[in-house]
Amino acid sequence: MAAAQEMLAKAQEQLAETIIEGTSGGGAVRIQMNGEHKITGLSIQPEVVDPDDVEMLQDLILAAIGDAHERVSALQSESFGAITGGLNIPGLG
Repeated sequence: MAAAQEMLAKAQEQLAETIIEGTSGGGAVRIQMNGEHKITGLSIQPEVVDPDDVEMLQDLILAAIGDAHERVSALQSESFGAITGGLNIPGLG
């Protein structure tokens, strides 16, 4: 049991240090998120900043966050799945 806890702790630590990028608008908006779903960076290309269409920019940002979130969730499932043998343990991906 202690070995499994150590493996889980190590996997969580590695995920916290891993940065995943989500994008939208063909890369016009990029969100960097760590393995704990915390946003660590945001990049917006100037050409998508249109003061007459703020709603489009908001949509692009939300889409990029969603993309990053999905990628992090997949990484968590992959990382923890190998340790837990596919068991669905609440709080672990």
